[in-house]
Amino acid sequence: MKRTYRASNGTTFDVVFAADAEIPQVWESPKSGQEGVLLGSNGEPVELDETETKVPRSHWDMLLERRTRPELEELLQERLEYLRARRGQGSQDKIGA
Repeated sequence: MKRTYRASNGTTFDVVFAADAEIPQVWESPKSGQEGVLLGSNGEPVELDETETKVPRSHWDMLLERRTRPELEELLQERLEYLRARRGQGSQDKIGA
C-alpha cells in the first residue's frame, strides 16, 4: 500500500507499507530528512491524532517507576558506606551490581 507524505518544505514523497500495517501519521523524508505529514486521498494533510503521541521516558523516569526516592536514598547510602569501608581497609573486594 503506497501512501504519500508532504514535508514542511512542500515536497512530497511516497512510502510503501504492507497491506496490514498501521500507517504512521508522520514519516521522515528519505531525501531531505524533514518530517512529512500523511496526506489523505484528497491530497490534504490528515488531521494529527495527538492522543497517540508518546512522551519519551528517560532512564531516570523508568527507575522511578520501579523504586521510590527513599529506597534509592537507602541504596545510595549502603553503597557509599561499602565504598568508604573498602577504601579504609585496602581490600580488593569488587563492587557487585
